[in-house]
Amino acid sequence: MSTQKVKALNKLLEATTSLEELFTFLIEQQLGQIAFSTSLGQEDQVITHHIGTNKLPISVFTLDTGRLFQETYDVLASTQQKFKLPIEVYTPNHQAVAELVTTKGPNSFYESVENRKECCAVRKIEPLKRALKGKDVWITGLRQGQSQNRADLAFFEYDEAFDIIKFNPLLHWSLDDVITYLNQFKVPQNSLHKKGFISIGCAPCTRAIAPDEDIRAGRWWWESSKKECGLHITKS
Repeated sequence: MSTQKVKALNKLLEATTSLEELFTFLIEQQLGQIAFSTSLGQEDQVITHHIGTNKLPISVFTLDTGRLFQETYDVLASTQQKFKLPIEVYTPNHQAVAELVTTKGPNSFYESVENRKECCAVRKIEPLKRALKGKDVWITGLRQGQSQNRADLAFFEYDEAFDIIKFNPLLHWSLDDVITYLNQFKVPQNSLHKKGFISIGCAPCTRAIAPDEDIRAGRWWWESSKKECGLHITKS
């Protein structure tokens, strides 16, 4: 049923382009409880600005893995202050983190893809499941141009892993479009972006990239597998 609904929604959106039109369409569909997950990255800051300035009936949350950059916390603070927007913070289960670090050490994620995914599961996936509980639509800042893995995304997707409809309003935006918007509206941005950090996650798992590198190259750079943590399962 959800897959059929998603196909119908995407068909209705064929002539819809602007951010305002997309969000108006989303709310008019009355799909239920809508939540936006922000990583406080550039794409997500565009969406936060739109939700906050238009006072849209959408809850906003973020995941604090416990290993974020200080610069990311600075963006959270400045965003809360600018938009007076309640951003609910979800943290990992402290017992699960303690057990992981006790048994495998604080840097086990460097040792294998399996270990890294285990860390992501504890610090990201479990808190995300709690955040999405009872929600019907999950808004993300995913763009087709972010990576080859995301090239086939649509505005609406059915996320089987979380059993939820996912909405990607920035689907066709370029990184230049995102930066232009943020600068135009003076939206808070992570200072690391100016130092070559484009896609920013946990501090131990993120590095700056060279101008000719893929924008996701700085995430889990020691791996050659797909650069995803499990939050967004893409089609193979």
